[in-house]
Amino acid sequence: MHNEFTAVIEAAEEGGFVAFCPEVPGANGQGETAEEAKENLAQAIALILADRREDGLRGVPPEARREIVKLQ
Repeated sequence: MHNEFTAVIEAAEEGGFVAFCPEVPGANGQGETAEEAKENLAQAIALILADRREDGLRGVPPEARREIVKLQ
């Protein structure tokens, strides 16, 4: 699965860096370097999306058809 999201990365006042993703509310990351903050943000995005998928599929009848939709 190929997805692209925006990472907004800023220097933190107390040192290090913080990052957030405007497309995925609640997705945040932090780290000593901008790259580490970005990596932590990517992990947060993956966890949030996996959790939302699981929640969204809960209660879907087993006979319902499920298909993958790919964005280009």
